[in-house]
Amino acid sequence: MNENQRQRRWAIGAVPVMLLTACGGGGGGSSDPSLADASKLRNTGGTGGSSPGTSSSPVSTTPTTPSGVVYGNLNRASLGVGASLNGAIPFPADNAWNTDISALPVDPNSANLIASMGLGTSLHPDFGAGLYNGAPVGIPYMVVSGTQAKEVINYTMYGGESDPGPFPIPLTAPIEGGGQGNGDRHVLVIDRDNNRLYEIGSAYPQASRWDAAAGALFHLDSNNVRPTAQPGWTSADAAGLPIFPGLARYDEAMLGAGGIRHALRFTAGRTRRAYVPPATHFASSSTDVNLPPMGMRVRLKASYQIPASFSTETKALLQAMKTYGLILADNGSNWFITGAPDDRWNNDSLVSELRQVTGSQFEVVRMDGLVAG
Repeated sequence: MNENQRQRRWAIGAVPVMLLTACGGGGGGSSDPSLADASKLRNTGGTGGSSPGTSSSPVSTTPTTPSGVVYGNLNRASLGVGASLNGAIPFPADNAWNTDISALPVDPNSANLIASMGLGTSLHPDFGAGLYNGAPVGIPYMVVSGTQAKEVINYTMYGGESDPGPFPIPLTAPIEGGGQGNGDRHVLVIDRDNNRLYEIGSAYPQASRWDAAAGALFHLDSNNVRPTAQPGWTSADAAGLPIFPGLARYDEAMLGAGGIRHALRFTAGRTRRAYVPPATHFASSSTDVNLPPMGMRVRLKASYQIPASFSTETKALLQAMKTYGLILADNGSNWFITGAPDDRWNNDSLVSELRQVTGSQFEVVRMDGLVAG
């Protein structure tokens, strides 16, 4: 994304089409869960991990709840950059991010909304392994303990809609796009012991503080996810949402279909001056009802059959899109799926397999509680 294409995505204003980079990425993860733990988390339907070359067949759309999953308690997470959560999932099981939406009604304007994002446009992973232009592709995160020292946050743009610091974000925390990047520069940190998520955007570390355009504190153990927020507030994300809960992460995707038990985050090139819960903010000047509002949720149609030849990780991603859907969280390239960098991703399989899934295979879940600007 070049400088002319950049925009503060959380700002209210006209929305250009954002041209994001192609797949690449990287970053280090902490050690994997033990094989015993992984077996507890794996979908019991047996659909994950099919060997390549087998014929296409349906994947179960009703994964059972693995015994190793814990909602709303991050205490079991490992520490470090890209650390495994070891089966922990942010927010309670009935939170919007974690709700099974596969049987909810289709929105009456679904066809037009999907068409605005491209019926023939393919899914693309905005994350992966390795480096692109010297930096990991994807949004990195870090898990810290409750004793992590807190740093002052100096807000440079949206302090009135941000949670005041200090935040336990180390000055060495990884930044989206790398330290020299000029993109959104998100920084995400989880305090596992206190079940808190801290997110800042357009973040620049200084000698003894962070400068950031906006920031938010989320309670991972509650459905009152941001008690301080007011209607219409932004966050480090354009939609006012937390970023981390919607990331595709390898430690979940490696478990196969059913391993990802939450909605995923995606972007669209043109959005509407409106939002729908769980979003709280819009980032557009257009009132076109055929454009998607922030927070809009889409899902893979029940008729779509996940090919058995796809990789274990892609099966996990697509099954999550069937069961939990995708939540529109930012302005960007159409149908780009957000994830965390990890050297274990297989970029070739991610790109080639997701490329076979297009917008025409999705539908919009009925939107209730729409707020128009």
